[in-house]
Amino acid sequence: MIEIDGSFGEGGGQIVRTAVALSAVTGDPVRITRIREGRKNPGLSPQHATAILALAKVTNAKTDGVKPRSPEITFQPGEIRGGRREIDIGTAGSITLLMQCLLPALVCADSPTILTVRGGTDVKWSPTIDYLSHVALPAFAEFGVKSRLSCARRGYYPKGGGVATLEVVPGKLKRADLSVREPGAVEGVSHSSNLPEHVAQRQSQAAIEVIEESGFGAKIRCETETVPSTGSGITLWSGRKGASALGERGLRAELVGAFAAENMVAELKSKAAVDRYLADQLVPYLALAGGSYTAPEVSRHASTNIWTATRFLDVEIYAEVGEVATFRANL
Repeated sequence: MIEIDGSFGEGGGQIVRTAVALSAVTGDPVRITRIREGRKNPGLSPQHATAILALAKVTNAKTDGVKPRSPEITFQPGEIRGGRREIDIGTAGSITLLMQCLLPALVCADSPTILTVRGGTDVKWSPTIDYLSHVALPAFAEFGVKSRLSCARRGYYPKGGGVATLEVVPGKLKRADLSVREPGAVEGVSHSSNLPEHVAQRQSQAAIEVIEESGFGAKIRCETETVPSTGSGITLWSGRKGASALGERGLRAELVGAFAAENMVAELKSKAAVDRYLADQLVPYLALAGGSYTAPEVSRHASTNIWTATRFLDVEIYAEVGEVATFRANL
């Protein structure tokens, strides 16, 4: 059984999600201890437990200790099976993080999967649903991941209630060497629920002004709807780079849009192939299939993911820092 120290490196939920995902793919059982030991509320969060239990159903796994606030779990995977599955996180827990946890296993399933998840689509500390759809999944596809994501309803903190469906066709992963692309026009979506229509419009207009002043083009659509939860946000993307920001009570819409746009412009001006957040999300696929890409930096999340991946796979992953950071794995 592979032993993982959950307090290593970044020491958050990502090390847990990556460890169980790679356990499912490799078939190697894993014990994770000291989970989120240094955090304000240590142990598994409810959404971490939901993701692990969902993965356990997909992989017919035996588990122990998988409950909120647990500091230690074991995960012993079995056969990975596709099919139709529905998961209700029960809170505004991140739909995208749960999907990312299950995705490597679903690629190896015995049949296609249609996975519908209820929870938060646009919440703090996680990729937005639009980032996953327009940035992350297309990048995963370059490694051979065949998937499609649709969002039926958005869900914001604290009520959640969002609904999204991920369709995955199993297949063999392939090596990908991601080269730098010339920056293209920025696309995006500015959205709000249970708020005046001008909120989404002001977010969008502020973002467009920042992007165009920096010499790039921008086309951002606005969405206003009425769903169970109240909130707003904006996600921007261009190729393998993206940025987002969420609205907060008392925070002007113009600041939300400008913040996302400033981060987007910084990514576009970088000479890297992917943005700083995508860099760590690609590590499991880099470890499984081999390849290379460049990013603005080697974040703690990326370093932790590299360490976790090499516990399960006989692979060396190099992260060299220069004008940009180069990630490389040769199988």
